[in-house]
Amino acid sequence: MRPSLRPLPRPWRRCGPAALALAALMLTPVPAAATPASSGDGHCSQLSQVRVPGAEHQEAACLDELTTAGTVTSGHTDPADWAGLTSKDLSAPSGVPGVQIDGYFPDTSTTNTNHGWNHDAQFVIRLPDRWNGGLVVAGTPGNREQYANDRAIADRVLSRGYAYAATDKGNTGLGFYRDGRNPGDAIAEWNDRLTQLTLAARATIVRHYHRPSSRTLVTGMSNGGYLVRWQLENHPELYDGGVDWEGTLWRSDGPTLLHFLPAALLAYPVYAAGGEEADAARGALHAAGFPAGSEFLWPYHHKAYWDLTQRIYREELDPGFDGPTEAGTPFCVPGTPACDADYDYAARPREVLRAVRKIALTGRIGKPLITLHGTLDVLLPIARDSDVYARMVRRAGRGQLHRYYRIEGGTHTDALFDAYPDRLRPLAPCHRTAFTALEKWVTTGHRPPVSHTVPLPSDADPTTLSNTCPLDARPDTAPSAAP
Repeated sequence: MRPSLRPLPRPWRRCGPAALALAALMLTPVPAAATPASSGDGHCSQLSQVRVPGAEHQEAACLDELTTAGTVTSGHTDPADWAGLTSKDLSAPSGVPGVQIDGYFPDTSTTNTNHGWNHDAQFVIRLPDRWNGGLVVAGTPGNREQYANDRAIADRVLSRGYAYAATDKGNTGLGFYRDGRNPGDAIAEWNDRLTQLTLAARATIVRHYHRPSSRTLVTGMSNGGYLVRWQLENHPELYDGGVDWEGTLWRSDGPTLLHFLPAALLAYPVYAAGGEEADAARGALHAAGFPAGSEFLWPYHHKAYWDLTQRIYREELDPGFDGPTEAGTPFCVPGTPACDADYDYAARPREVLRAVRKIALTGRIGKPLITLHGTLDVLLPIARDSDVYARMVRRAGRGQLHRYYRIEGGTHTDALFDAYPDRLRPLAPCHRTAFTALEKWVTTGHRPPVSHTVPLPSDADPTTLSNTCPLDARPDTAPSAAP
């Protein structure tokens, strides 16, 4: 039976009727299981025949190394795109020859400057010679470009034999919100672009390997994790399962970062100043969702993340709040009219709710999903994000499809582990373990461990923590997985 796909708005309309017809052609059934196979002829023999359906432009290269062990030198990745996302001791696989395709789909925005193209909707597809029959698709975290997952995700899955595809989500950078005609359009395009890439990558695999993929898995961190949730809710027919690494939560009635980041911006300066009001300010931060014990991370996040993140996403969803003020304005003074510390989502006009509803999640996943989130995340606090999403999944009656692992000591970006190896734990090795668990779940039916909090070992050295994370580890008295 041919799977159905509900209409895709903005990007597909920009591509025109031919692309819509192509989308229908690409929705061919994929067998539940296929025998893993190699491309057989070597990665250069059919290079001229490798085409990505729907791409406006593409460049294919046969490479001796598809992982970052080779692509940094060959120029087929951008280390700046994945800087800060992994710990320095994360192992780097190698020995994966194959084909890499870089290109872009039709689009009208120009925030992505990779390759000098100045064109959005850029993608990368990697096709290893020793193919295991599977495909992994990813969207990028933050507002980064298509190579952002190369160290954290692509290296590992390529070394396991998967084909890999990633998209820049259709707009990039701190001014991403300028894309689209209406509030919420830029983020909504992220979802459409990942769907578009999944269809194109599946068709490319058939053309290259002469057989369909046996399984398609979707994964990503932060905004990429949000995309995983959305895809499994809205297009489960395209995937066999996914791993959500601290995905961003959007729902019209909250909580969202538009709720808890203003509280942080308002309270933190008072807390940092000390004095009689510092304790009350710390309590306000705790009440907003920032966990007790995470205080050592607050100065860095106040300086680097909170104001900027609140400002650019509020510009995307509620541009009328401060008129023409541009994103990236230095920290404002609480009490001034254009300060996001004063932002009150509940008091905003109904059109703001409509913009958030355009990108909102429901919890109605249709395929197996594993969620990971660090208990010391102070950009997307776990109590205001994945704890809430886990409840949404259960209330939607989809709990049997979900596993949720709260990673004790994990924070939003793994590079902070290098600065605080005695207090934090990186999530990349937990993602690798979760990905393996998902493979077993979707291929053999072996279910991962029940949802729980994974404890931070008290005696592990930093190198061990950088590369191991058994999801079945339990403390003597395990905290509940989610409220």
